[in-house]
Amino acid sequence: MIHYRARKDNQMTKPVHRENRKSKIILSLLRWYRKHGRELPWRNEKDPYRILVSEVMLQQTQVARVQAKYPEFLKKYPTFKKLASAGTSDVVRAWRGMGYNNRAIRLHALSQKVVREHGAKLPHRIEDLRKLPGIGRYTAHAIACFAFGQRVPVVDINVFRVMGRLYPVNNKETLHTPHIVWELASAHLPRSNAHDWNQAMMDLGSTICTAARPRCGSCPLKRYCPSAHAAPQKLLRRSRIEPGRNGIPNRIYRGKAIEVLRDLKAGASMNSASLARKVVTDFTPRDRPWFRSLLQSLERDGMVRLRGKTRISLSD
Repeated sequence: MIHYRARKDNQMTKPVHRENRKSKIILSLLRWYRKHGRELPWRNEKDPYRILVSEVMLQQTQVARVQAKYPEFLKKYPTFKKLASAGTSDVVRAWRGMGYNNRAIRLHALSQKVVREHGAKLPHRIEDLRKLPGIGRYTAHAIACFAFGQRVPVVDINVFRVMGRLYPVNNKETLHTPHIVWELASAHLPRSNAHDWNQAMMDLGSTICTAARPRCGSCPLKRYCPSAHAAPQKLLRRSRIEPGRNGIPNRIYRGKAIEVLRDLKAGASMNSASLARKVVTDFTPRDRPWFRSLLQSLERDGMVRLRGKTRISLSD
């Protein structure tokens, strides 16, 4: 594993093979975390189900919003069995305010599969976790570490950024590829307490080593970071143009449609033309094929049910 020696002026010198720097990074960050780690309602949880719910909610959603919604959702659906037995429309309604409603559908499907195939208990192995609906590499590793105490790396966008700045490539404007960052994260796991280490890395990226304005002066790793006080680096990502209408992504319209349908009584449906006018203020007849396609995509994702050519409702 290549390590870098940082000079006092925070400029990077030649790379060296040295475990000493890595050990100091680990000790410094864990010491910082004991004093400054965020107090979050799911952080001291031991129940794998509750940890899973928090991880799904945290996908692409601000922590503050999850903090408000997390206890409310768990009160309604405290176990896999409760969630699995619920109707799809009820779960979507309970997800109100979280956005990215596909997550609610996948969490519902996951709970049904866990009840059906795993006796209402999450599997421990990462490869089995990744076979569940909506579980990718990050979430599988997070559950393995935070719910089952496994010594595995957990790499979200914050950890990606921190590791990339600690170990920049020659081109200082870019960071490493995800594969390399996962290897770096794995190499830095302490022999024990991987739970706190992974949480500390995410907290550091969320509160100190931020994307646009990193607070390098307050960073516990500034002595070991060749990027300290440098301009923020850019991730190795290609810009992606989302499908949409008049510059607004379809996902925004999808979310608006679900919000309108949530207000219907259970089992009720509404005219798709009426829905269109509520979702798109400047809706015209020319938009009908596009809006129909939007509704069909929601149906494919299991969120709505199209009743003939004109009626629509949340999935049963």
